[in-house]
Amino acid sequence: MNLYPSIPVGTPGAGARLACTFFRRRAAVPWLLAATLAWPAAAQPMPQRDHDEFEAFLAAPYRADTARTERQFELAFSYPGASAGQRIAWQLALRAPDGRTVARWRGTAVLADGTARHAIPWRPQGARPANGIYRLLMTAFPDGEKAAAVEQERRIVVGEGPAARLRTFAAPAEETPPEWDIYLGNLHSQTGHSDGGGPLDNCKGAQHPQSASAGPADAYAFARQHGLQFLLASEHNHMYDGSEGTEPSADPQRAIGLYKDGLAQAAQFTEAHPGFVALYGLEWGLISNGGHLNILNSPELLEWERNGAGELLGDTFTAKGDYGALYALMAERGWLGQFNHPSLAQFRVAGQPLGYSADGDKAMALCEVMNSNAFSTRTDESETRLSFYEKACQRALEAGFHMAFSSNQDNHCANWGASSTNRTGILLPRGTPPTQQSLLEGIRARRVFATMDKASTLELRANGRMMGERIVNHGTLTLALRFTSDAARTASEVVIVHGVPGRNGEPETIALVADEVTLAPAPGEHYYYARLTQDDGKMLWSAPVWVTQQP
Repeated sequence: MNLYPSIPVGTPGAGARLACTFFRRRAAVPWLLAATLAWPAAAQPMPQRDHDEFEAFLAAPYRADTARTERQFELAFSYPGASAGQRIAWQLALRAPDGRTVARWRGTAVLADGTARHAIPWRPQGARPANGIYRLLMTAFPDGEKAAAVEQERRIVVGEGPAARLRTFAAPAEETPPEWDIYLGNLHSQTGHSDGGGPLDNCKGAQHPQSASAGPADAYAFARQHGLQFLLASEHNHMYDGSEGTEPSADPQRAIGLYKDGLAQAAQFTEAHPGFVALYGLEWGLISNGGHLNILNSPELLEWERNGAGELLGDTFTAKGDYGALYALMAERGWLGQFNHPSLAQFRVAGQPLGYSADGDKAMALCEVMNSNAFSTRTDESETRLSFYEKACQRALEAGFHMAFSSNQDNHCANWGASSTNRTGILLPRGTPPTQQSLLEGIRARRVFATMDKASTLELRANGRMMGERIVNHGTLTLALRFTSDAARTASEVVIVHGVPGRNGEPETIALVADEVTLAPAPGEHYYYARLTQDDGKMLWSAPVWVTQQP
Protein backbone atom coordinates (compact mmCIF):
# COMPACT_ATOMS: atom_id res chain seq x y z
CA MET A 1 0.00 0.00 0.00
CA ASN A 2 1.33 3.43 -0.90
CA LEU A 3 1.04 5.48 2.29
CA TYR A 4 2.69 8.55 0.84
CA PRO A 5 1.41 9.25 -2.67
CA SER A 6 3.17 11.85 -4.78
CA ILE A 7 0.98 14.79 -5.71
CA PRO A 8 2.01 16.88 -8.74
CA VAL A 9 2.25 20.54 -7.82
CA GLY A 10 3.19 22.21 -11.06
CA THR A 11 6.17 22.89 -13.20
CA PRO A 12 8.80 24.94 -11.32
CA GLY A 13 10.97 25.86 -14.25
CA ALA A 14 11.74 25.17 -17.86
CA GLY A 15 12.29 21.47 -18.37
CA ALA A 16 12.21 20.62 -14.67
CA ARG A 17 9.66 18.12 -13.37
CA LEU A 18 8.89 17.83 -9.68
CA ALA A 19 6.35 16.20 -7.45
CA CYS A 20 5.78 16.79 -3.77
CA THR A 21 3.75 15.39 -0.92
CA PHE A 22 2.40 17.29 2.09
CA PHE A 23 2.34 15.49 5.45
CA ARG A 24 0.66 16.55 8.63
CA ARG A 25 2.58 16.37 11.87
CA ARG A 26 1.30 12.94 12.95
CA ALA A 27 2.30 11.16 9.75
CA ALA A 28 5.15 8.71 10.33
CA VAL A 29 7.41 9.58 7.45
CA PRO A 30 10.98 8.33 7.01
CA TRP A 31 13.40 11.20 6.68
CA LEU A 32 15.47 9.56 3.97
CA LEU A 33 13.88 8.48 0.75
CA ALA A 34 15.73 5.30 -0.09
CA ALA A 35 12.94 3.04 1.12
CA THR A 36 10.19 4.83 -0.75
CA LEU A 37 11.76 5.81 -4.07
CA ALA A 38 12.25 3.27 -6.82
CA TRP A 39 13.95 4.98 -9.73
CA PRO A 40 15.18 3.12 -12.77
CA ALA A 41 18.89 2.51 -12.76
CA ALA A 42 20.82 5.03 -14.77
CA ALA A 43 24.51 5.59 -15.20
CA GLN A 44 25.17 9.10 -13.93
CA PRO A 45 28.61 10.61 -14.48
CA MET A 46 30.46 11.77 -11.41
CA PRO A 47 31.59 15.40 -11.42
CA GLN A 48 34.78 15.92 -13.40
CA ARG A 49 35.54 19.50 -12.43
CA ASP A 50 36.20 20.83 -8.95
CA HIS A 51 33.07 23.01 -8.97
CA ASP A 52 30.70 20.46 -10.45
CA GLU A 53 29.44 19.48 -7.00
CA PHE A 54 25.76 19.25 -6.11
CA GLU A 55 24.23 22.26 -4.36
CA ALA A 56 20.79 22.86 -2.88
CA PHE A 57 19.40 26.18 -1.66
CA LEU A 58 16.44 27.06 0.54
CA ALA A 59 14.82 30.50 0.72
CA ALA A 60 11.93 31.43 3.00
CA PRO A 61 10.42 34.83 3.82
CA TYR A 62 11.08 35.55 7.47
CA ARG A 63 7.69 37.19 7.89
CA ALA A 64 4.37 36.39 6.20
CA ASP A 65 2.77 38.73 3.70
CA THR A 66 -0.70 38.36 5.22
CA ALA A 67 -2.30 38.07 8.62
CA ARG A 68 -3.02 34.38 7.85
CA THR A 69 0.77 33.71 7.91
CA GLU A 70 0.75 32.51 4.30
CA ARG A 71 4.14 32.45 2.60
CA GLN A 72 6.11 30.61 -0.07
CA PHE A 73 9.27 28.55 0.35
CA GLU A 74 11.72 28.37 -2.56
CA LEU A 75 13.95 25.37 -3.32
CA ALA A 76 16.73 25.52 -5.91
CA PHE A 77 19.09 22.77 -7.06
CA SER A 78 22.30 22.98 -9.08
CA TYR A 79 24.47 20.12 -10.32
CA PRO A 80 26.67 21.24 -13.24
CA GLY A 81 28.34 17.84 -13.53
CA ALA A 82 25.11 15.90 -13.94
CA SER A 83 23.73 14.54 -17.18
CA ALA A 84 20.28 15.45 -18.49
CA GLY A 85 17.53 13.73 -16.53
CA GLN A 86 19.41 13.57 -13.23
CA ARG A 87 16.91 13.10 -10.40
CA ILE A 88 17.14 14.87 -7.05
CA ALA A 89 15.37 13.69 -3.90
CA TRP A 90 14.40 16.35 -1.39
CA GLN A 91 12.55 16.64 1.88
CA LEU A 92 11.47 19.68 3.86
CA ALA A 93 10.31 19.81 7.49
CA LEU A 94 8.84 22.71 9.47
CA ARG A 95 9.40 22.60 13.22
CA ALA A 96 7.63 24.67 15.85
CA PRO A 97 9.45 26.50 18.66
CA ASP A 98 8.92 23.50 20.97
CA GLY A 99 10.61 21.17 18.45
CA ARG A 100 7.45 19.50 17.11
CA THR A 101 7.35 18.84 13.38
CA VAL A 102 4.18 20.56 12.16
CA ALA A 103 4.52 19.93 8.42
CA ARG A 104 6.59 17.87 6.00
CA TRP A 105 6.97 17.90 2.25
CA ARG A 106 8.97 15.64 -0.03
CA GLY A 107 9.48 15.29 -3.74
CA THR A 108 11.79 14.60 -6.64
CA ALA A 109 13.27 16.99 -9.16
CA VAL A 110 14.49 16.25 -12.66
CA LEU A 111 17.24 18.62 -13.68
CA ALA A 112 17.35 20.52 -16.94
CA ASP A 113 20.63 22.19 -17.83
CA GLY A 114 21.88 21.12 -14.42
CA THR A 115 19.33 23.16 -12.44
CA ALA A 116 15.78 23.09 -11.10
CA ARG A 117 13.63 25.31 -8.92
CA HIS A 118 10.47 24.67 -6.94
CA ALA A 119 8.05 26.77 -4.90
CA ILE A 120 6.06 25.43 -1.94
CA PRO A 121 3.16 27.57 -0.68
CA TRP A 122 2.43 27.20 3.03
CA ARG A 123 -0.76 28.28 4.76
CA PRO A 124 -1.38 26.70 8.17
CA GLN A 125 -4.52 24.60 8.27
CA GLY A 126 -6.89 24.43 11.23
CA ALA A 127 -6.05 26.25 14.44
CA ARG A 128 -3.74 29.20 14.18
CA PRO A 129 -0.17 28.04 14.91
CA ALA A 130 1.60 29.22 18.02
CA ASN A 131 3.61 32.41 17.71
CA GLY A 132 7.37 32.13 17.67
CA ILE A 133 10.46 31.27 15.65
CA TYR A 134 10.04 28.16 13.48
CA ARG A 135 12.84 26.16 11.86
CA LEU A 136 12.64 25.04 8.23
CA LEU A 137 14.95 22.09 7.49
CA MET A 138 15.79 20.78 4.01
CA THR A 139 17.71 17.69 2.94
CA ALA A 140 18.41 16.94 -0.74
CA PHE A 141 20.66 14.55 -2.64
CA PRO A 142 21.14 13.23 -6.19
CA ASP A 143 19.85 9.77 -7.06
CA GLY A 144 22.41 7.20 -5.91
CA GLU A 145 24.64 9.78 -4.23
CA LYS A 146 23.52 10.04 -0.61
CA ALA A 147 27.05 11.01 0.35
CA ALA A 148 26.48 14.26 -1.55
CA ALA A 149 23.43 15.16 0.56
CA VAL A 150 23.03 18.85 1.37
CA GLU A 151 21.26 20.06 4.50
CA GLN A 152 20.07 23.64 4.89
CA GLU A 153 18.12 25.42 7.62
CA ARG A 154 16.24 28.71 7.65
CA ARG A 155 14.20 30.39 10.34
CA ILE A 156 10.81 32.02 9.96
CA VAL A 157 8.67 33.93 12.45
CA VAL A 158 4.98 33.14 12.91
CA GLY A 159 2.77 35.83 14.38
CA GLU A 160 4.48 38.64 16.21
CA GLY A 161 7.26 36.37 17.38
CA PRO A 162 9.71 37.18 20.16
CA ALA A 163 11.61 40.44 20.32
CA ALA A 164 14.93 40.79 22.08
CA ARG A 165 15.19 43.99 24.12
CA LEU A 166 18.54 45.01 22.73
CA ARG A 167 19.64 48.57 22.34
CA THR A 168 20.72 49.37 18.80
CA PHE A 169 23.31 51.96 17.95
CA ALA A 170 23.81 54.10 14.88
CA ALA A 171 27.05 55.90 14.20
CA PRO A 172 25.73 59.50 14.38
CA ALA A 173 24.07 58.95 17.76
CA GLU A 174 26.96 57.39 19.67
CA GLU A 175 27.18 58.55 23.28
CA THR A 176 30.59 56.97 23.77
CA PRO A 177 32.91 56.48 20.80
CA PRO A 178 33.55 52.76 20.22
CA GLU A 179 37.01 51.33 20.84
CA TRP A 180 37.10 49.66 17.45
CA ASP A 181 36.83 50.61 13.80
CA ILE A 182 35.00 48.06 11.67
CA TYR A 183 35.93 47.17 8.10
CA LEU A 184 33.63 45.13 5.87
CA GLY A 185 34.59 43.03 2.87
CA ASN A 186 34.81 39.63 1.19
CA LEU A 187 37.47 36.99 1.89
CA HIS A 188 36.60 34.53 -0.90
CA SER A 189 36.59 35.27 -4.64
CA GLN A 190 38.28 34.25 -7.87
CA THR A 191 39.51 36.12 -10.93
CA GLY A 192 40.90 35.20 -14.33
CA HIS A 193 44.04 33.91 -12.60
CA SER A 194 42.04 30.74 -11.93
CA ASP A 195 38.38 29.97 -12.66
CA GLY A 196 36.76 33.33 -11.93
CA GLY A 197 36.11 36.64 -13.63
CA GLY A 198 33.34 35.36 -15.90
CA PRO A 199 31.54 38.07 -17.93
CA LEU A 200 28.16 38.77 -16.36
CA ASP A 201 26.25 38.30 -19.62
CA ASN A 202 27.51 34.72 -19.97
CA CYS A 203 28.63 33.40 -16.59
CA LYS A 204 26.87 30.18 -15.65
CA GLY A 205 29.51 28.51 -13.51
CA ALA A 206 33.22 28.17 -12.96
CA GLN A 207 35.29 29.42 -15.89
CA HIS A 208 37.91 27.35 -17.66
CA PRO A 209 41.13 28.22 -15.81
CA GLN A 210 42.66 31.51 -17.01
CA SER A 211 40.08 31.95 -19.75
CA ALA A 212 38.56 35.17 -18.36
CA SER A 213 40.33 38.46 -18.99
CA ALA A 214 39.35 40.10 -15.68
CA GLY A 215 42.22 39.80 -13.24
CA PRO A 216 42.86 40.79 -9.61
CA ALA A 217 43.15 44.54 -10.25
CA ASP A 218 39.76 44.46 -12.01
CA ALA A 219 38.25 42.65 -9.03
CA TYR A 220 39.66 45.12 -6.51
CA ALA A 221 38.40 48.09 -8.53
CA PHE A 222 34.90 46.59 -8.83
CA ALA A 223 34.72 45.77 -5.12
CA ARG A 224 35.90 49.22 -4.11
CA GLN A 225 33.36 50.88 -6.40
CA HIS A 226 30.62 48.81 -4.74
CA GLY A 227 31.51 49.88 -1.23
CA LEU A 228 33.69 47.03 0.02
CA GLN A 229 36.72 47.95 2.11
CA PHE A 230 38.74 44.81 1.37
CA LEU A 231 38.69 41.89 -1.05
CA LEU A 232 40.67 38.67 -1.15
CA ALA A 233 41.31 37.13 -4.55
CA SER A 234 41.67 33.49 -3.49
CA GLU A 235 42.84 31.64 -6.58
CA HIS A 236 42.76 27.86 -6.89
CA ASN A 237 46.28 26.61 -6.27
CA HIS A 238 46.09 23.81 -8.85
CA MET A 239 45.01 26.01 -11.78
CA TYR A 240 48.18 28.02 -12.32
CA ASP A 241 49.06 25.71 -15.21
CA GLY A 242 45.90 26.93 -16.97
CA SER A 243 44.19 23.57 -16.56
CA GLU A 244 41.55 21.93 -14.40
CA GLY A 245 43.76 18.84 -14.38
CA THR A 246 47.48 18.80 -15.03
CA GLU A 247 49.00 20.25 -18.20
CA PRO A 248 52.05 18.09 -19.19
CA SER A 249 53.68 20.95 -21.10
CA ALA A 250 53.14 23.58 -18.39
CA ASP A 251 56.01 25.95 -17.61
CA PRO A 252 56.72 26.13 -13.85
CA GLN A 253 58.16 29.63 -14.13
CA ARG A 254 55.05 30.91 -15.85
CA ALA A 255 52.85 29.49 -13.06
CA ILE A 256 55.07 30.93 -10.35
CA GLY A 257 55.28 34.24 -12.20
CA LEU A 258 51.49 34.51 -12.42
CA TYR A 259 51.18 34.06 -8.68
CA LYS A 260 53.87 36.68 -8.02
CA ASP A 261 52.01 39.01 -10.37
CA GLY A 262 48.83 38.59 -8.32
CA LEU A 263 50.68 39.48 -5.13
CA ALA A 264 52.14 42.53 -6.85
CA GLN A 265 48.74 43.66 -8.14
CA ALA A 266 47.31 43.48 -4.62
CA ALA A 267 50.16 45.50 -3.13
CA GLN A 268 50.03 48.12 -5.88
CA PHE A 269 46.25 48.54 -5.68
CA THR A 270 46.35 48.93 -1.89
CA GLU A 271 49.07 51.55 -2.10
CA ALA A 272 47.20 53.50 -4.80
CA HIS A 273 43.83 53.41 -2.97
CA PRO A 274 44.18 54.29 0.74
CA GLY A 275 41.27 52.96 2.77
CA PHE A 276 40.86 49.86 0.61
CA VAL A 277 42.91 46.70 1.21
CA ALA A 278 43.57 44.31 -1.68
CA LEU A 279 44.55 40.78 -0.61
CA TYR A 280 45.79 37.94 -2.77
CA GLY A 281 46.07 34.31 -1.70
CA LEU A 282 45.24 30.71 -2.43
CA GLU A 283 42.20 28.47 -2.33
CA TRP A 284 43.92 25.18 -1.60
CA GLY A 285 42.56 21.68 -2.15
CA LEU A 286 39.76 19.98 -4.05
CA ILE A 287 36.14 19.70 -2.97
CA SER A 288 36.16 16.08 -4.08
CA ASN A 289 39.45 15.35 -2.29
CA GLY A 290 38.95 16.81 1.15
CA GLY A 291 37.66 20.36 0.87
CA HIS A 292 38.66 23.91 0.00
CA LEU A 293 40.42 26.23 2.40
CA ASN A 294 41.81 29.70 1.84
CA ILE A 295 45.36 30.65 2.74
CA LEU A 296 45.15 34.39 3.21
CA ASN A 297 48.78 35.46 3.22
CA SER A 298 51.09 32.97 1.53
CA PRO A 299 53.90 34.50 -0.58
CA GLU A 300 54.51 31.02 -2.02
CA LEU A 301 52.52 29.10 -4.62
CA LEU A 302 51.71 25.74 -3.03
CA GLU A 303 51.30 22.88 -5.48
CA TRP A 304 51.16 19.11 -5.83
CA GLU A 305 51.10 18.95 -9.64
CA ARG A 306 54.14 18.31 -11.83
CA ASN A 307 54.48 18.67 -15.58
CA GLY A 308 55.54 15.93 -17.96
CA ALA A 309 59.20 16.54 -17.10
CA GLY A 310 58.52 16.03 -13.40
CA GLU A 311 58.91 19.73 -12.52
CA LEU A 312 56.78 21.10 -9.70
CA LEU A 313 54.33 23.73 -11.00
CA GLY A 314 54.79 25.99 -7.98
CA ASP A 315 57.20 27.19 -5.32
CA THR A 316 56.53 24.65 -2.59
CA PHE A 317 55.25 21.09 -2.68
CA THR A 318 52.17 20.20 -0.62
CA ALA A 319 50.62 16.75 -0.89
CA LYS A 320 47.07 16.74 -2.25
CA GLY A 321 44.57 16.06 0.51
CA ASP A 322 47.12 16.05 3.36
CA TYR A 323 45.62 18.68 5.64
CA GLY A 324 47.75 17.74 8.64
CA ALA A 325 50.95 18.45 6.69
CA LEU A 326 49.48 21.64 5.26
CA TYR A 327 48.54 22.89 8.74
CA ALA A 328 52.09 22.21 9.93
CA LEU A 329 53.52 24.25 7.04
CA MET A 330 51.06 27.09 7.62
CA ALA A 331 51.81 27.20 11.35
CA GLU A 332 55.54 27.22 10.68
CA ARG A 333 55.24 30.06 8.15
CA GLY A 334 52.70 32.08 10.14
CA TRP A 335 50.01 31.81 7.44
CA LEU A 336 46.33 32.19 8.25
CA GLY A 337 43.54 29.99 6.90
CA GLN A 338 39.78 29.88 6.43
CA PHE A 339 37.59 26.80 6.02
CA ASN A 340 35.56 27.45 2.85
CA HIS A 341 31.95 26.20 2.59
CA PRO A 342 32.81 23.35 5.00
CA SER A 343 30.92 20.07 5.20
CA LEU A 344 30.89 17.55 8.02
CA ALA A 345 32.90 15.06 5.93
CA GLN A 346 35.80 17.30 4.90
CA PHE A 347 39.23 18.35 6.18
CA ARG A 348 40.32 14.97 7.50
CA VAL A 349 43.30 14.69 9.82
CA ALA A 350 44.26 11.20 11.03
CA GLY A 351 41.06 9.96 9.38
CA GLN A 352 38.82 12.33 11.36
CA PRO A 353 36.66 14.88 9.49
CA LEU A 354 37.45 18.40 10.68
CA GLY A 355 40.20 16.70 12.63
CA TYR A 356 42.03 18.78 15.20
CA SER A 357 45.76 19.37 15.39
CA ALA A 358 47.71 22.00 17.31
CA ASP A 359 49.13 23.29 14.02
CA GLY A 360 45.66 23.49 12.51
CA ASP A 361 44.39 25.36 15.55
CA LYS A 362 47.17 27.91 15.16
CA ALA A 363 46.69 28.37 11.42
CA MET A 364 42.93 28.13 10.82
CA ALA A 365 41.49 31.44 12.01
CA LEU A 366 38.15 31.53 10.16
CA CYS A 367 35.20 29.33 9.23
CA GLU A 368 32.67 30.39 6.59
CA VAL A 369 29.30 30.24 8.29
CA MET A 370 27.39 31.29 5.14
CA ASN A 371 27.96 32.16 1.49
CA SER A 372 25.95 33.65 -1.30
CA ASN A 373 25.85 31.60 -4.50
CA ALA A 374 29.29 31.29 -6.11
CA PHE A 375 27.92 31.68 -9.64
CA SER A 376 25.52 34.55 -9.05
CA THR A 377 25.55 37.26 -11.72
CA ARG A 378 23.62 39.79 -9.64
CA THR A 379 25.13 43.18 -8.98
CA ASP A 380 22.26 44.62 -6.92
CA GLU A 381 22.86 42.52 -3.77
CA SER A 382 19.56 40.66 -4.28
CA GLU A 383 20.84 37.06 -4.57
CA THR A 384 18.51 34.63 -2.75
CA ARG A 385 20.52 31.43 -3.21
CA LEU A 386 22.38 31.30 0.09
CA SER A 387 24.17 28.44 1.83
CA PHE A 388 24.77 28.00 5.55
CA TYR A 389 27.50 26.02 7.29
CA GLU A 390 27.06 26.73 11.00
CA LYS A 391 26.79 23.04 11.91
CA ALA A 392 30.17 22.24 10.33
CA CYS A 393 31.74 25.29 11.99
CA GLN A 394 30.34 24.13 15.33
CA ARG A 395 31.89 20.72 14.74
CA ALA A 396 35.29 22.39 14.28
CA LEU A 397 34.82 24.43 17.47
CA GLU A 398 33.86 21.29 19.35
CA ALA A 399 37.00 19.59 18.02
CA GLY A 400 39.05 22.36 19.62
CA PHE A 401 39.70 24.87 16.82
CA HIS A 402 39.78 28.53 17.83
CA MET A 403 38.06 30.21 14.88
CA ALA A 404 35.85 33.20 14.16
CA PHE A 405 33.03 33.19 11.60
CA SER A 406 33.18 34.79 8.16
CA SER A 407 30.51 35.45 5.52
CA ASN A 408 31.64 35.62 1.90
CA GLN A 409 30.48 35.36 -1.70
CA ASP A 410 32.91 33.00 -3.47
CA ASN A 411 32.45 35.10 -6.61
CA HIS A 412 33.33 33.36 -9.87
CA CYS A 413 31.55 35.92 -12.04
CA ALA A 414 32.71 39.52 -12.42
CA ASN A 415 30.52 40.85 -9.59
CA TRP A 416 32.98 40.78 -6.70
CA GLY A 417 31.12 41.49 -3.44
CA ALA A 418 27.95 42.71 -5.16
CA SER A 419 25.74 39.62 -5.32
CA SER A 420 24.38 39.97 -1.78
CA THR A 421 24.52 42.20 1.29
CA ASN A 422 26.55 39.69 3.31
CA ARG A 423 30.02 40.65 4.53
CA THR A 424 32.87 39.65 6.81
CA GLY A 425 33.62 42.30 9.44
CA ILE A 426 37.09 42.85 10.93
CA LEU A 427 37.66 44.99 14.03
CA LEU A 428 40.79 47.15 14.30
CA PRO A 429 41.78 49.31 17.29
CA ARG A 430 40.27 52.74 16.78
CA GLY A 431 42.41 54.91 14.53
CA THR A 432 44.46 52.01 13.13
CA PRO A 433 44.89 52.49 9.36
CA PRO A 434 43.56 49.53 7.33
CA THR A 435 46.49 47.74 5.71
CA GLN A 436 47.21 44.18 4.69
CA GLN A 437 49.13 43.73 7.94
CA SER A 438 46.54 45.31 10.25
CA LEU A 439 43.64 43.33 8.76
CA LEU A 440 45.60 40.10 9.06
CA GLU A 441 46.40 40.94 12.69
CA GLY A 442 42.68 41.49 13.32
CA ILE A 443 41.99 38.07 11.82
CA ARG A 444 44.82 36.49 13.81
CA ALA A 445 43.19 37.88 16.97
CA ARG A 446 39.82 36.44 15.80
CA ARG A 447 38.23 39.91 16.07
CA VAL A 448 35.89 39.04 13.21
CA PHE A 449 32.13 38.71 12.81
CA ALA A 450 29.87 37.49 10.00
CA THR A 451 26.84 39.46 8.84
CA MET A 452 24.17 38.97 6.20
CA ASP A 453 23.49 42.71 6.35
CA LYS A 454 26.32 45.12 5.53
CA ALA A 455 24.50 47.83 7.53
CA SER A 456 24.60 45.80 10.77
CA THR A 457 27.42 44.78 13.09
CA LEU A 458 27.71 42.58 16.16
CA GLU A 459 30.23 42.46 19.00
CA LEU A 460 30.37 40.11 21.99
CA ARG A 461 32.27 40.72 25.21
CA ALA A 462 32.88 38.44 28.19
CA ASN A 463 33.48 40.28 31.46
CA GLY A 464 34.55 43.23 29.33
CA ARG A 465 36.99 41.21 27.20
CA MET A 466 36.52 41.32 23.42
CA MET A 467 35.32 38.38 21.34
CA GLY A 468 38.15 36.31 19.94
CA GLU A 469 40.05 36.34 23.23
CA ARG A 470 40.89 33.42 25.49
CA ILE A 471 40.36 34.25 29.13
CA VAL A 472 40.67 32.62 32.54
CA ASN A 473 37.63 33.31 34.69
CA HIS A 474 36.69 32.98 38.35
CA GLY A 475 33.08 33.33 39.50
CA THR A 476 30.28 34.49 37.25
CA LEU A 477 30.65 35.34 33.58
CA THR A 478 28.76 38.24 32.01
CA LEU A 479 28.30 38.15 28.26
CA ALA A 480 27.34 41.47 26.68
CA LEU A 481 26.30 42.28 23.11
CA ARG A 482 26.62 45.42 21.05
CA PHE A 483 24.38 45.38 17.96
CA THR A 484 24.49 48.28 15.53
CA SER A 485 22.19 48.92 12.60
CA ASP A 486 22.54 51.87 10.28
CA ALA A 487 19.26 50.79 8.64
CA ALA A 488 17.16 50.87 11.84
CA ARG A 489 16.82 47.09 12.00
CA THR A 490 15.96 45.49 15.35
CA ALA A 491 16.73 42.12 16.89
CA SER A 492 14.06 39.44 16.57
CA GLU A 493 15.93 36.49 18.09
CA VAL A 494 19.25 36.35 19.92
CA VAL A 495 20.90 33.22 21.26
CA ILE A 496 24.19 32.48 22.93
CA VAL A 497 25.70 29.24 21.65
CA HIS A 498 27.75 27.44 24.28
CA GLY A 499 30.05 24.49 23.76
CA VAL A 500 33.14 22.72 25.08
CA PRO A 501 36.37 22.67 23.03
CA GLY A 502 37.70 19.17 22.56
CA ARG A 503 34.47 17.48 23.65
CA ASN A 504 33.36 16.69 20.07
CA GLY A 505 29.75 17.02 21.17
CA GLU A 506 26.78 19.23 20.41
CA PRO A 507 26.56 22.82 21.66
CA GLU A 508 23.56 24.22 23.51
CA THR A 509 21.73 27.49 22.92
CA ILE A 510 20.73 30.04 25.54
CA ALA A 511 17.98 32.50 24.60
CA LEU A 512 18.89 36.10 25.24
CA VAL A 513 16.24 38.80 25.71
CA ALA A 514 18.47 41.70 26.76
CA ASP A 515 21.90 43.14 26.01
CA GLU A 516 23.64 40.86 28.49
CA VAL A 517 23.35 37.67 30.48
CA THR A 518 25.26 36.47 33.53
CA LEU A 519 26.19 32.79 33.70
CA ALA A 520 27.89 30.49 36.21
CA PRO A 521 30.07 28.20 34.07
CA ALA A 522 31.15 24.82 35.35
CA PRO A 523 34.91 24.42 35.88
CA GLY A 524 36.71 23.62 32.67
CA GLU A 525 36.89 24.84 29.08
CA HIS A 526 34.08 26.68 27.29
CA TYR A 527 33.35 28.72 24.20
CA TYR A 528 30.47 31.14 23.68
CA TYR A 529 29.28 33.05 20.61
CA ALA A 530 26.18 35.04 19.74
CA ARG A 531 23.82 34.51 16.80
CA LEU A 532 21.37 37.34 16.16
CA THR A 533 18.42 37.29 13.77
CA GLN A 534 17.13 40.68 12.68
CA ASP A 535 13.47 41.57 12.22
CA ASP A 536 13.96 40.98 8.47
CA GLY A 537 15.43 37.49 8.98
CA LYS A 538 19.05 38.36 8.18
CA MET A 539 21.51 36.91 10.67
CA LEU A 540 24.78 37.91 12.29
CA TRP A 541 27.34 35.78 14.13
CA SER A 542 29.87 37.12 16.61
CA ALA A 543 33.27 35.55 17.06
CA PRO A 544 33.47 33.16 20.02
CA VAL A 545 35.15 33.95 23.28
CA TRP A 546 36.98 31.05 24.94
CA VAL A 547 36.79 30.72 28.71
CA THR A 548 38.84 28.58 31.08
CA GLN A 549 36.66 28.53 34.19
CA GLN A 550 38.50 28.06 37.46
CA PRO A 551 36.76 26.53 40.52
